[in-house]
Amino acid sequence: MVYEVEVVLGVALIAILLPVVISRPKQPHIVLIVADDLGWNDVGYHNPNVLTPNIDKLASEGVVMDHAYTQPLCSPSRVALMAGVFPYKVGLQHLVITNRAAVCAPQNYTLLPEELKKLGYATHMVGKWHLGFCNWACTPTYRGFDSFFGYLGSDEDHFNHTKEGYLDYRDNTDPATEYENDYSAYTFVDKATEVVQAHDSSRPLFLYVAFQNVHEPLEAPSKYYDLYPNVMNEGRRFHSAMASALDDAVGNITRALKDKGIFEDTLILFLSDNGGDLDNYGNNYPLRGGKFTIWEGGTRTVCFMRGAGLNRSGHSFSGLIHAVDWKATLVSAAGGTLEDASDSMDHWEDIVKHDVTRRTEFIYNLDDVRARVDDGHAAIRYGDYKLIQGSPGLYDGWYLPDNTTNRTELNYSQPLDPETPSNSYWLFNLKDDPYERKNLIDTHQDIAEKLKKKLTEYHNEMVPANFPDESDEADPELFDGVWSPGWC
Repeated sequence: MVYEVEVVLGVALIAILLPVVISRPKQPHIVLIVADDLGWNDVGYHNPNVLTPNIDKLASEGVVMDHAYTQPLCSPSRVALMAGVFPYKVGLQHLVITNRAAVCAPQNYTLLPEELKKLGYATHMVGKWHLGFCNWACTPTYRGFDSFFGYLGSDEDHFNHTKEGYLDYRDNTDPATEYENDYSAYTFVDKATEVVQAHDSSRPLFLYVAFQNVHEPLEAPSKYYDLYPNVMNEGRRFHSAMASALDDAVGNITRALKDKGIFEDTLILFLSDNGGDLDNYGNNYPLRGGKFTIWEGGTRTVCFMRGAGLNRSGHSFSGLIHAVDWKATLVSAAGGTLEDASDSMDHWEDIVKHDVTRRTEFIYNLDDVRARVDDGHAAIRYGDYKLIQGSPGLYDGWYLPDNTTNRTELNYSQPLDPETPSNSYWLFNLKDDPYERKNLIDTHQDIAEKLKKKLTEYHNEMVPANFPDESDEADPELFDGVWSPGWC
């Protein structure tokens, strides 16, 4: 009996003296894929008329976010995504950053790639930047990315990569002049594949691919156009073709990850930057409205996660998530914590283990500028309720153009007066009425007043929109015919 005690004590002493090795979870590779203007009903898993088998498969193998929100337009959504801050707090809530605007993402906020670099990640970007480029300090390789290939501005031709006849295509900081007639989705896949192939797999990778598809101009290689012989509407046919080209590109990126042997160690986040553009045949059915608007069709977007760390597949997630939250959430998935989270909320554990998030409210947008008839609006989500003040946007309804010669608009309410006064209000219970059909402003005045008060409180935090006149100093003629930084 004495010997047994001595043996036990000896083993315990050895265990104490041995060095302690703490096992840490392996950091996932992270691939963030952002589609441009992809509508709620522009993916196959919502609409079988659209052929997106690769996107559908990834979504089915992961967690589909049923209530993921963005801003109603490109630049504001990208600011929210990269900086983790609501655009109204940094003056970027009005329309988008234009190529001639002396504006860029705020320098006093770290961007997502900068945070991931602190955690040891290699960081690479391919595709659309659209966070301003008047100064080199505003551009991707100065804001946390090890490499960049793509375009800095808002939109351009998919084949010749020009806007207003001037090139906007760069390989890191150099103009990329040898890609004329190459479809951008093809080139972006090639560049993303090169990044994956060259990567040292022992180090975590962050790859951000911001596709141009399905943003206008409506252009696609003929093989995708030919997939839709039964779509009679020419615009919708091209739009659907662009969605299928995007899907092929996503499939080729996943293939590159598999060929590298890191697919199962990779966390993929896919989302659209805003709702579909109804003017260019996007489809957000059954959601109301589209891009430019603060209706659900402009802000509730397709989104899913798939891969390392999730331990879930085929799951629909009902918690509220806003684009600002992905910064903290992805940093958390990478094993880190933001020192200054600003508006960004970490939902990683919620997504992995639960079905709700801590987010119960958010601001759709706060914009006091009324330069056009569809400008000037504010909206808040609080629990199940949504309050809109001012003009939600000109697009009041949805389009179902897939099998019609002409665009067919279905309005379920009276068309909005384009001169909607700023003191007009709409109140919806989105749990009972997700398609915003029934305005409760007259019957739920107690709730409306509570949300008006909260909206006023948020409005007090608002920075006036930084939307300057376009500058002649940005003229590409001053930069050898290339849209370029270095003039502000």
